[in-house]
Amino acid sequence: MGSALTATRRVVLFTEDDPLVLACGRRLAPVEVAYETHGPLAQDRSNAVLVCHALTGDAHAVAPDGWWREHVGPGLAIDTERFHVITPNLLGGCAGTTGPSSTDPRTGRPYGLDFPPLTVGDLVAVHLRLLDHLGIDRLHAAVGGSLGGMQVLELLLEHPRRLARALLVATTARLTAQNVALSAVARAAILADPAFRAGRPARDPDVGMGVARRLGHVTYLSEQGLEARFGEHRRPAAPDPDARAWLAPRHPVERYLDRQAAAFVARFDPWSYLYLSRLMDDLDPFGAGPRTVSPQVQCTVLSFSSDWRFGPDHARRLAAALRAGGGRVRRELVLDSDHGHNAFLFDVPGYARELADALAA
Repeated sequence: MGSALTATRRVVLFTEDDPLVLACGRRLAPVEVAYETHGPLAQDRSNAVLVCHALTGDAHAVAPDGWWREHVGPGLAIDTERFHVITPNLLGGCAGTTGPSSTDPRTGRPYGLDFPPLTVGDLVAVHLRLLDHLGIDRLHAAVGGSLGGMQVLELLLEHPRRLARALLVATTARLTAQNVALSAVARAAILADPAFRAGRPARDPDVGMGVARRLGHVTYLSEQGLEARFGEHRRPAAPDPDARAWLAPRHPVERYLDRQAAAFVARFDPWSYLYLSRLMDDLDPFGAGPRTVSPQVQCTVLSFSSDWRFGPDHARRLAAALRAGGGRVRRELVLDSDHGHNAFLFDVPGYARELADALAA
């Protein structure tokens, strides 16, 4: 049944005899992938939906407790009673799929910075091998937000035969200089942590990771949302005479960021953060000029009004580039929300309907 939860599974998709050839020219093996599938697969295998996750996601997206629980599950927009939903952890991640924290078979130690550089195309190459393993030749749809949307875009441009619909949510075809700068500051915080030594820290650079998460999390929110939640805090009439107490976190938003940082450091790997944020910086599929885009794939481009990472301007440029290449953009829409970039994860008014309509079109 579509409501039955399945455990995360793992499969080795590339071996020493059949390595993954990366865009940088290096070969990687073995490559293991963690993934989940939910919902019945049609006899003709025509109802498969690939859900691609963002930078800090994993293979567990489905309700009631997955990262996209608002929209993936029985009776939801991405309905696991109707669709066979495939949710892999991406290459370079740290939730079961091979990444820089995996064991390097040559040394018996974590790869660290000996792990090869990656591109979005490399992530998609692994997704395609997983689909081959599962016997899925053509997807009903591929769906993703943020970095997930970048993977969907790569599928659309490079492998249009493999999908019928592309749902590109809160994403971009090219990071702006501001976006690259924000990612650079986050990486610098990790690399500057005293625990980080030549890419092989004796312990995790928790301080640097905490700073990176605080910065990143703020960029995923919006001024309106933060003010609505934390803006009523009263300022002291006079500062505490002890400077240590005065500088200690006391505003509710400071304590909120501290909690976010602590939770993130406990679950995410610093190397994965470095690698995945950098490959996003490098994305630029239209940089050399117009691309031919298959008109056989129906494209839906959704953005959110308060998203200042990959907001409406990014969506408009993306949709324009798709149309210029002959692509079929069936729907381009800005949804109103004060959740910022993170809106793609939530139950924003009208959002579920747009996802469901795109899958039904």
